[in-house]
Amino acid sequence: MIDAKRRTLLKGSLGVSAIGVAVSAGLLMPGAVLANWPKAAFEATDTDAALSELLGSDAIKNSDLVKIKAPDIAENGAVVPVTVESDAPGAQSISIIAAGNNTPLIASFDLGADAVPFVSTRIKMAETADVIAVVRTEDGILRAAQEVKVTIGGCGG
Repeated sequence: MIDAKRRTLLKGSLGVSAIGVAVSAGLLMPGAVLANWPKAAFEATDTDAALSELLGSDAIKNSDLVKIKAPDIAENGAVVPVTVESDAPGAQSISIIAAGNNTPLIASFDLGADAVPFVSTRIKMAETADVIAVVRTEDGILRAAQEVKVTIGGCGG
């Protein structure tokens, strides 16, 4: 029993040491394998700027092909459930925006070629505002919006 634990400890120590040597030698670069994060889009203070930084354009069409589900009244702005789905062919990404927040871009999800365009998450809202779902497709950028009334602020309110 003790011998098995010792072997496990030795294997783990050797593995961690090998990774440490590879990182210090420059063979592994953790920054090179991390996801590309659109920092400017998430730091933008208005919706149009966030969309321009994220998608390269703020030319968006309202569409019935994008469906957003959120509560009409959120009792707590810190946890607002939002579901977005799309019937648009060739959906490439889904983004969620809370127009009343200081930094309105909440999330952006890149979709694979065979992915079902469906996202469900909880967002934080500072005040009553529109929640906007944006879907980038091969043919353009589509959106749908729903107003959510926040009774208790989620961003420090």
